[in-house]
Amino acid sequence: MMIYMWFIFILMFIIGNLIFVLKHKHLLIVLLSLEFIVLSIFFFMLIYLKCIEYDMYMLMLFLVFSVCEGALGLSILVSMIRTHGNDYFQKFNIL
Repeated sequence: MMIYMWFIFILMFIIGNLIFVLKHKHLLIVLLSLEFIVLSIFFFMLIYLKCIEYDMYMLMLFLVFSVCEGALGLSILVSMIRTHGNDYFQKFNIL
């Protein structure tokens, strides 16, 4: 049973990274793939901390930082849509 959970974590992490690398046309898709990666890391930490019978304080701290990361990403998305009209990376000049 525990091996299946590790396999699910690894599969979630790989799929999240593939979406992050291959689908970078829209900022919203990139932000959703980052949140999926954070969710897979949270799942991994939950399994690991249950295995070593450690308290779940680190999970709460991790969730606080992931919520802050999500709020910052959402604010960047809103400001980009207000200034450029959409979330395409092609219209956004990085230089």
